[in-house]
Amino acid sequence: MKRNTYVIISVIFVLSLSTSGIMAGGKSFEGIITYKITYPDSKYTESQQAMLPKMVAVTIKGPNSKTEIKTGMGNQVEIKDYTTKSSVTLIDMMGQKYAVKSTAEEIEKENAKEPKPSIEITKETKVIAGYTCKKAIVTVNDDGVISKYDVFFTDELGPQAANFDNPLYKDIDGVMLEFSMKTPQFTMVFSATAVEKKNISGKEFEIPSDFTPITKDELKSKFGGMGQ
Repeated sequence: MKRNTYVIISVIFVLSLSTSGIMAGGKSFEGIITYKITYPDSKYTESQQAMLPKMVAVTIKGPNSKTEIKTGMGNQVEIKDYTTKSSVTLIDMMGQKYAVKSTAEEIEKENAKEPKPSIEITKETKVIAGYTCKKAIVTVNDDGVISKYDVFFTDELGPQAANFDNPLYKDIDGVMLEFSMKTPQFTMVFSATAVEKKNISGKEFEIPSDFTPITKDELKSKFGGMGQ
């Protein structure tokens, strides 16, 4: 059980990075984007993999977004404010509720630690959830280790203004409907299955009062240093 908790906490921080750049920015969009998550090369056991999230729902209204992720051991909600360029991660796991806030300054500091990616826009296109997407190849040189990521994005839902906190995909000029993230244990592939335009209440982005404020380091410490 404790090892599975490490797995889920690790995934939470990966998802905090990977889903930060999928919201519409400049053009007006209000609604929900649903993604499925697959793990094509996971090294985890069957029981551990069963705990990993399979779906992500992103709710968008104006300068705010909410990413909801459900796992076998708890739920995560990521609320972002693109006016202040800040975010709050709400973690509800095993009866414990925590709120991890990240200011614009903290996010910029974290981004500065990551290697700068290069972006190649190709002529290839792909229809995803009813939208024609362009393909980009994102290349990162991390101390001599070269990693490449295929991204399919659309400008029909708005430009990339919301990618402020995603060092890997911040230069993608559009809404990503298919992309991936790599960890030492697995690759996570996100693919949009539906884009639904609908009216969203502003209450969706309010922070519940029953979540205890906590830092990222404190959260890691509570769950055993994420398996270290």
